[in-house]
Amino acid sequence: MSGWANRSTAVAERIPTIVADDVHVVYRVIGAGTPGTGSPVASLRRIVTRSRPATVREVHAVKGVSFTAYRGEAVGLIGSNGSGKSTLLRAVAGLLPTDRGRLYTMGQPSLLGVNAALMSDLSGERNVALGCLAMGMTRAQVREETPKIIEFSGINDRGDFSSLPMRTYSSGMAARLRFSIAAAKRHDVLLIDEALATGDAQFRRRSEERVRELRADAGTVFLVSHSLGSILDTCERSIWLESGVIRADGPTQDVVKEYEDFAKRK
Repeated sequence: MSGWANRSTAVAERIPTIVADDVHVVYRVIGAGTPGTGSPVASLRRIVTRSRPATVREVHAVKGVSFTAYRGEAVGLIGSNGSGKSTLLRAVAGLLPTDRGRLYTMGQPSLLGVNAALMSDLSGERNVALGCLAMGMTRAQVREETPKIIEFSGINDRGDFSSLPMRTYSSGMAARLRFSIAAAKRHDVLLIDEALATGDAQFRRRSEERVRELRADAGTVFLVSHSLGSILDTCERSIWLESGVIRADGPTQDVVKEYEDFAKRK
């Protein structure tokens, strides 16, 4: 009886944070294959004359994807280049509309990618402050967290870069700072797109440990990465997306092995 009660409690505690139900995402590319039709001038001419573009090409990037992610999970998202991984994350974050199907999320998912916007003319320290304020921290919390974020990012390991404009940073330094800012706050759903692929081995270890902490703090983490090592170290579950279709969804070791076998046959 007690064993059954424990299992019932475990099931009851599996709280969904993301539900994807037959999700399709289609890009429409205006003037694909026709020189000049996709230029700003051509677009303005179409607006003024109210004419239709000569050609519209549709790219079906995500095709009927369904899954449920739960509180406390770290889920890896793997697949070949162009398989729809980043598109799916952007749709979950609400940055891309779905053509068909439905996406349900708990709270507002936070998307962290290597292209996340920071202001290039402001210093790293100032960007940290603005990023923390944007995440809802008080000014007192910003003052407390800023030194920790800069230390975690490692941007000052080779000089006082935190006081320099972001435009002086390498792409790796900027990506590390973005991750460090986002990881300073607890998120219901944190979506990470390739951010752990930057930096040295020491930073990757710190990042992976922070992902585990976020997951343990009742959050859900989605991680897109071409580094299968990071996926194996960080995520107990993985989804393999190929050509916009889920090919496998289950324990990370099983899904990664299936994907590696597929990659060898290509």
